[in-house]
Amino acid sequence: EVAAIQEVFGDEMPWIGSTKSLTGHSLGGAGAQEAIYSILMMQNGFMAESAHIQTLDPEFEGARILTARHDGAFDVALSNSFGFGGTNATLVFQRYNG
Repeated sequence: EVAAIQEVFGDEMPWIGSTKSLTGHSLGGAGAQEAIYSILMMQNGFMAESAHIQTLDPEFEGARILTARHDGAFDVALSNSFGFGGTNATLVFQRYNG
């Protein structure tokens, strides 16, 4: 997953966090939960950390993986869901300022 994000964004890597490390995996509902959490974080101006990370894989050097909460506004969120058997989807949410 990180390799795919690196390929798409190159040197302009976004912050990466995983809510499943905080909430658990609800199988069929995980993608919907991730989308809801992404919108809530955007509305409330923070990005949750990926819990339980002590050491990053050397392959992910340079990836902006959140290991602590990041406070600050952001206007776009990507919610990636990669499932068993190759079921993959990405939702992109943007703040509406109209």
